[in-house]
Amino acid sequence: MRVIFAGTPEFAARALAAIVDAGHEVALVLTQPDRPAGRGLGLQPSAVKKLAFERGIEVFQPLSLKDAEALGRLAKLRADVMVVAAYGLILPQAVLDLPNFGCLNIHASLLPRWRGAAPIQRALLAGDSETGICIMQMEAGLDTGPIVLRRELPIEAHDTAGSLHDRLAELGARLVSEVLAGLPMTSVGQASEGVTYAHKIEKSEAMIDWRKSAAELDRQLRAFNPFPGAQAGFKGQLIKLWQAEPTPGQGKAGQILAVDRSKIVVACADGALAISELQKAGGKRLPVQQFLAGNPWQRGDCFDLPT
Repeated sequence: MRVIFAGTPEFAARALAAIVDAGHEVALVLTQPDRPAGRGLGLQPSAVKKLAFERGIEVFQPLSLKDAEALGRLAKLRADVMVVAAYGLILPQAVLDLPNFGCLNIHASLLPRWRGAAPIQRALLAGDSETGICIMQMEAGLDTGPIVLRRELPIEAHDTAGSLHDRLAELGARLVSEVLAGLPMTSVGQASEGVTYAHKIEKSEAMIDWRKSAAELDRQLRAFNPFPGAQAGFKGQLIKLWQAEPTPGQGKAGQILAVDRSKIVVACADGALAISELQKAGGKRLPVQQFLAGNPWQRGDCFDLPT
């Protein structure tokens, strides 16, 4: 297949690598413009751009695909198919119509559940027992196109957004290779029932409210690990909480019920949360024993409750 590939983060880079390794001709890679990142806020290329350079593939980083110049450049390639994974730009109908087999999207949910920008985090927050990958024939609507191939993936009890991302990225890379090898393939329209939207994650959602149940807060920690990191106020300081699990316990919401070398147990509205890894602002992620060496928290201390 002669392929145009459009994607930006690591999730997309894994799919690009699989497509190249399968022997397809990637004529052009589209990715987002370099963005400021790191302590110096220098411009950093995306994971997809880095991989494209390593593999000697031409890269195009337009701000929009709606202008005639961008459309003309894509049309000249006469691609068989365009593969899209977490690209970050809307594809106009003129682009969707260009390739012989249209545009295929690798989406990290079991559509129509969790259409949109943050399906991995939303599935964890909602307590879903499974997720998966859909290879979708793209159309103008937001993740509304018919499904070419779909595979389920169980969500494990200790999955974080990071661990689930890696498993889904591997599955997506494998499935898109399978689809490219089998084109043309029959697609099936999405169900009209069970539609939910995975809205973009906002940093404001990361604040822990101990007036929620331990089960809810456990899902919140895992959904926001590694980004943006769930955080809680403690005597005016912001503390990121990285590892925890629900445990029996009862007390005033936010109150520390127990402290030992392996965990800090904090009361929630229902049950308690046993924290095992946390981080002060500007500090490193630390296991409880190391954290307590510089922060002598005690039973009876209280986390702040958000207003």
